[in-house]
Amino acid sequence: MNLADMLSYADIHELGRIAHTYECECNGHSKHELIQSILSTALRKEIFEKHIQGLSLEDIRFLNSLLSDPRNAFSMEELVARVQQSRFQKEESETWNPRDMIVKFKRLGWLFNGYSQQTKYLFHVPKDMKRRFADVLAAKFKGVLQTTSEPSVYRDEQMLVVEDIFHFLTLVSQAQQIPLTAEGFMYKRQLQQVLGVLSVQEDMIGKGAWRFGYGRMFKEYPNRFSLIYDYCYYRQWISEHDYQLRITEEGQARLIEGKKESPEDVYRFWLRLYKNPIPNIQSMVAWIERLCGSWVTVASLVDLLSQLVKPYYYDSSASIVEQRLLQMLMHLGLVRIGEDETQGAVVQVTKLGSRIIQGTSISEEDKVVLF
Repeated sequence: MNLADMLSYADIHELGRIAHTYECECNGHSKHELIQSILSTALRKEIFEKHIQGLSLEDIRFLNSLLSDPRNAFSMEELVARVQQSRFQKEESETWNPRDMIVKFKRLGWLFNGYSQQTKYLFHVPKDMKRRFADVLAAKFKGVLQTTSEPSVYRDEQMLVVEDIFHFLTLVSQAQQIPLTAEGFMYKRQLQQVLGVLSVQEDMIGKGAWRFGYGRMFKEYPNRFSLIYDYCYYRQWISEHDYQLRITEEGQARLIEGKKESPEDVYRFWLRLYKNPIPNIQSMVAWIERLCGSWVTVASLVDLLSQLVKPYYYDSSASIVEQRLLQMLMHLGLVRIGEDETQGAVVQVTKLGSRIIQGTSISEEDKVVLF
């Protein structure tokens, strides 16, 4: 429902609190006048933008979590958890109640209780307000990004990850079996051979590197190949038994069929795989797609989006945006990254990226352990 519909279901006391927030001058005992006054005030461009500009960083993070969710109804427990996630650092001496932010959003007319017996304990976001939030935040974000012209050199890996999934399966099939260590990883020699036949070259993982959380094989394999390996394992095209890596009957049938993966399926798998360490990954990718239609500097984009991404153990917010999001989106063919002589690294979403990102969504239930 839109704001006008939700106001019509709200009781007069709630309408009065919203009207007071917007300093509406009207008859507080008339529900009709309250609704009309709120609509004429709250939806005015300058008033709406004023309240968005006045939001704290924690408010924006919370609002962003609501925008990225395809649902419009949330329980109090869900909202409290989202507010708590929006606060990256909290001084122990500071008293802070996450419900205060929910009350603030209710008084702004951005959250409403349900109107039926089944939904009265759920909170709803007006659909038309969601669109306005996204538009105003986009304008705010674009204002701090540094745009640039097309660089003379850039990397565009469209469809290469799909090709390399097929190449990897072919290699495992031809080898018949590849020895694995006691921990279940390929030995260095075999791993180097595999990496050498892929379209995109990656370095081996250095000793003592901190690596976990981004997939089953992320600890020992470089980022892109780790995704390829995990994807094939998840699809049950490869198996690990008796310290040997082999292709399965399903994997062999896939090769005989000669059918390549759809980029959408690999992207969706990546979202699910990375959603545990980056809970708002879908929102971040959506912002990258919306903000990078033109070439923008990586530095300005990282500065902006790292404010919305929570650090993951020793992985800083900035490194998550640059390495876990932008670099992997490039490997998936959804963005291209270049080098400008004066601006440094620059990034732009590809046409394939826009189509896939806009057309793909995953639910909260997809935040699961895949293996």
